Amino acid sequence: MEAFYRTHAYLVEHTHAPVRRDLMDEVDWSHRLIGIKGTRGVGKTTFLLQYAKEKFGADRSCLYININNFYFSGHSIVEFADAFQRRGGRVLLIDQVFKHPDWNHELRRCYDLFPQLKIVFTGSSVMRLLDENSEIRDVVKSYNLRGFSFREFLNLQTGMKFHAYTLDEILSGHEQIAKGILAKVRPLDYFPDYLHHGFYPFFLEKRNFSENLLKTMNMMIEVDILLIKQIELKYLSKIKKLLYLLAVDGPKAPNVSQLAGDIQTSRATVMNYIKYLADARLINMVYPEGEEFPKKPAKIMMHNPNLMYPIYPVRIEEADVLETFLVNTLWKDHKVNKGGKAVSFMVDRQMPFKICQENAKIKNDPGTVYAMHKAEIGKGNQVPLWLFGFLY
Repeated sequence: MEAFYRTHAYLVEHTHAPVRRDLMDEVDWSHRLIGIKGTRGVGKTTFLLQYAKEKFGADRSCLYININNFYFSGHSIVEFADAFQRRGGRVLLIDQVFKHPDWNHELRRCYDLFPQLKIVFTGSSVMRLLDENSEIRDVVKSYNLRGFSFREFLNLQTGMKFHAYTLDEILSGHEQIAKGILAKVRPLDYFPDYLHHGFYPFFLEKRNFSENLLKTMNMMIEVDILLIKQIELKYLSKIKKLLYLLAVDGPKAPNVSQLAGDIQTSRATVMNYIKYLADARLINMVYPEGEEFPKKPAKIMMHNPNLMYPIYPVRIEEADVLETFLVNTLWKDHKVNKGGKAVSFMVDRQMPFKICQENAKIKNDPGTVYAMHKAEIGKGNQVPLWLFGFLY
């Protein structure tokens, strides 16, 4: 146990969160079982350690553990939790809990056996904590940690402390909001960098970002999909090829029959693999209103713009990057469906959105929201595209 305390003390002491994530204040920390889900690379480990540092400091009643530790190859989570709480432990932070083969059952037993113990765990976005087969669905409180928003990226790069706005606040007050921001920085100076490498916190590391992102994307497939979905290793190459084909095709409706032939599997399996890639936050599926999986989506796009750049050779169209940005930033709290002929997307079943590139001619429909690329400030129903990066 002392070895775990030493590791915890070292990690907490050396944790530096470049941006304090708003999720820290959104989580109801009074719950006894809390799951922090998120795609690989968005900073879940840092989030746990920052929580420990902020709320507990050197207090040994809180302990961070990583299931990657070989100790857990021969010991259960319940066994460890029992020993920890007997020593006065009150808050156990478990990183990568899904690496333990029986994690769902173990967490449930901890919840039932140790009423004085709080457990906060991290897991992959592929995990289904609230499914009917989940033993913890009635006792867990689940939250999602996303990659950096444009707002968080801007705060990090400029040292500012801009706060987030709701979609309603942006649509009704975007001119005043933009003026306030423009008085301090010029967001368009930073926007291209965000689209290229700002979503994943590891752009701050002194390593090649594209190589790091490629490694992360491979880990999403090899661990988050194969391990959690219990898919045999021999199918790995098919899933990777499918992602490549979808990325190269760009944002459009998939030709499922063609893809099935290309990766030599059935149409049904292709659709299942597409769902897994979406669960892993590698792609987004956009459906017409009223439709959903297992139907074929109207459009498949990469989950965020950063993912478009490391796949070679992809001819990156600016319009595709802008669409990917808008869908990704809206996706957190809003429903995004395929739009009609004259609009890009329908948001929350009632708001038509159209993305307008620089110098685009607009046939202004008062019922449509126009997201204006390269506009510093908007007017009426014409809103600067960058400002939607302030939704979280």
